[in-house]
Amino acid sequence: MKYALLFPGQGSQTVGMGRELCEKSPAARAVFDEADAALGFSLSDIIFNGPEDKLVLTAYTQPAILTMSIAVLRALEEKGIKPAPAFVAGHSLGEYTALVASGVLSLADGVRLVHKRGSFMQEAVPQGVGAMAAILGLEADSVRAVCEEAAQGEVCEPANFNTPVQTVISGHARAVERAVALASERGAKRSVMLKVSAPFHCSLMRPVADKLAVEMDKCSWSAGSAPLIANVSADPVTDVKAIRDGLYAQTYSPVRWVESIERMAAEGVEGFIELGAGKVLSGMVKKIARKASVLNIETFADLDKFVPFAEQKTEA
Repeated sequence: MKYALLFPGQGSQTVGMGRELCEKSPAARAVFDEADAALGFSLSDIIFNGPEDKLVLTAYTQPAILTMSIAVLRALEEKGIKPAPAFVAGHSLGEYTALVASGVLSLADGVRLVHKRGSFMQEAVPQGVGAMAAILGLEADSVRAVCEEAAQGEVCEPANFNTPVQTVISGHARAVERAVALASERGAKRSVMLKVSAPFHCSLMRPVADKLAVEMDKCSWSAGSAPLIANVSADPVTDVKAIRDGLYAQTYSPVRWVESIERMAAEGVEGFIELGAGKVLSGMVKKIARKASVLNIETFADLDKFVPFAEQKTEA
């Protein structure tokens, strides 16, 4: 079966994630140790023991989720399983994990880069100035129209196109609140203000991109083992410059997740394997590509599911 590897973004973290995996897999433990060494502090202690209010800080959450996903991948490899995906993709932060998984970035460069990314995002907009909200039950075009009407000279933009009827919006807090009220008037089933530390993936994040570009220059970049489906374009990219340009723009541009999954399905992908914490992406895929097979691998026991899933026979 032609399959893709998917990597989750911010919000999938839980205190204690990966602890059991590390106890049973030396390769997974080595990933956490390498991340600690690269960052110069014990990220693994924050992940395994919390407190939660520290783990949810963006500067720690981002490297934590990346580390967890790569630990799962290395544990698979330790069992003699060498994933050969047609594509790799990740949701927002997960795009960086996908690049580490495919060898474009080293683990050390990856965790340092997303730690900086998280710090820059946290600092970009004063607390309370920005906000994000999830709009459920409206199609993307309707959400775009709501954002334009609610902006009134402020920033209010789609940030994540997660499913055909779930879009996250981002911008100035008052504008996002106006959009939430408008969306309800236009027939949204639910509109929920999100507990986030910054308004991600909107033009308020533009200064972050320039700071991130400086940090990207400090990393070593290589050709990847599989094409990346980029968040900003939903197209496959392999060229390092194109990948870096996409990461730069991704900072202040929406995550085109619906189109990304649709593109992979159009390219013949029949299975999607989510590596890491939670099942958020698996749930999204089921609402976008309904005929696709979906698997999440998070725990040590889950590792044994990979081969039977990937070797499924598919109809010609």
